[in-house]
Amino acid sequence: MATGSLVALLDDIATLMDDVAVLSKVAAKKTAGVLGDDLALNAEQVTGVRAERELPVVWAVFKGSAINKAIMVPVALALSEFLPWTIMPLLMLGGAFLCFEGFEKVAHRLLHSKEEDDQEHISRLEAVVDQEVDMVEFERRRIKGAIRTDAILSAEIIVIILGTVANEDFLTRVAVLTFMAAAITIGVYGFVAGLVKLDDAGLHLLNKTGEGGWTKFKRWWGKQILRVAPKLMKALSVVGTAAMFLVGGGIIVHGIPMLAEWVHGVELLTEGLPVAANIIGGIAVMLANGVIGIVLGGILVGLWQIIAKFLPKKAPAQH
Repeated sequence: MATGSLVALLDDIATLMDDVAVLSKVAAKKTAGVLGDDLALNAEQVTGVRAERELPVVWAVFKGSAINKAIMVPVALALSEFLPWTIMPLLMLGGAFLCFEGFEKVAHRLLHSKEEDDQEHISRLEAVVDQEVDMVEFERRRIKGAIRTDAILSAEIIVIILGTVANEDFLTRVAVLTFMAAAITIGVYGFVAGLVKLDDAGLHLLNKTGEGGWTKFKRWWGKQILRVAPKLMKALSVVGTAAMFLVGGGIIVHGIPMLAEWVHGVELLTEGLPVAANIIGGIAVMLANGVIGIVLGGILVGLWQIIAKFLPKKAPAQH
């Protein structure tokens, strides 16, 4: 009898782990846009911090992110258990925010010249070398800003994951949310830590002395790292922004039947193609979601610009 109960328990645990693995993969795909943005934003937040302080700053933000999720996961689980009707509205809000933030980034790039962006970058570098600048306070502001940004993105991620497992039993929801929150936090900030130290690794290799073939290869590899590092940051930002429109638009489409029917109609148009109909259909759906995300983002940014005109202006921050 005891053996049979143990076997049944192990079978239940194996089934649960299998469900968690499958649902976690689905949730990871749906949160890809937010994760890309999370990586880019957190790496950007560390920019301007002195090299020897980069990893301590990333560690401080990591701890803040862990606290954010430790608070949000139980709240999300409580909502799913006692107020399940709130999940879809929260998903829609998260999707709308993704579209808004994505369009705001694009608008910033289009409306600000390269000279303005370069000047902002130079100002950050000057702050690092200026001995009169209080770097402790500078870091504190950076960390607070990064944790505040992380709170918004973490809320979006958790709501998206919760929407993925909303129809599962409570234990599965707990397991998936807990696993994904931990994996995302460790993964994002581990990647950010590696990303911000990439240029240091390149410089370390580039400064190797000697004439041997292995040493020359190290110097060559260091040069390649220094060339790739800035491009990687830019590529990450672009991919993250595009994914925000795709994911945000997809969430909005899922929540509005009329839009869902329109997107399904777009997919049906590709069914008669003689070659790669499924692949082209998938791309068509993705592009349709992206278009809806861009349009919604533009509307929301326009509305916010109108509202912002009536809000009191903040005083500029003093260094």
